[in-house]
Amino acid sequence: MLLSPLNWLIHISSSLEWGVALIMLYRYGLLIGRKDVRRFALFMIPHWTGSWFVLAYHLSGDTIMRFLEMSEVINLVGSIALLYATIKILKGDEKRATKPAKPWIGSLFGGVMLVAGGSTPYSFMMGSSWFDAVLQMSSIVYLTFLVLLLKVRKKDPEVFSGLTVAGFWFVLVFISVTVICMYIAMHVLGYQSLSHDDFLHGLAESLLTVSNLMIVIGIHKQRKLAEEQLRA
Repeated sequence: MLLSPLNWLIHISSSLEWGVALIMLYRYGLLIGRKDVRRFALFMIPHWTGSWFVLAYHLSGDTIMRFLEMSEVINLVGSIALLYATIKILKGDEKRATKPAKPWIGSLFGGVMLVAGGSTPYSFMMGSSWFDAVLQMSSIVYLTFLVLLLKVRKKDPEVFSGLTVAGFWFVLVFISVTVICMYIAMHVLGYQSLSHDDFLHGLAESLLTVSNLMIVIGIHKQRKLAEEQLRA
């Protein structure tokens, strides 16, 4: 295994924090009687699942790429699910005349194709492989989700605290620093991957821990505020 005990602690902490966040958010949804908030919490599960595939990848010594590929596919599903849940919050109790197609079905199909292996003639449209396409699609969907999250905060501040929204946005800092650290590790220091430089890897991953911690603390603050209002 390439990770040091401290790095393992950072990775596991990130995963556990996300799990705690979704449980806390679901309980908060129960407290305020909001089905849409509970839905959002449940739709955080795919990202949580994806984090354990990353851990499995590191457990294999970064040798089983299928774990990493599956984590990205699951994260794409998770981003689409969060985007859908956010849109439902923005729409409130508005009902549509016709039921829309489930937005995660297409991404699940893409995931099956990825696991099957190989690329397609259309892969050049978004990258050199299905993996590149998944990464790019996931980024686009997550950025859209972040923008709509700001609208939710402005329109319906009962749902998320400012700190929770900031925590979701802080993921962009984590991604940016990870890319920089990866470049330094591989192209400057000459390592095979970021995982081979324990310091840079831990530095980058710790930012995801900070992001998830911000989300958890924000949900906790929002719940405390709701409890005070209910007692008043």
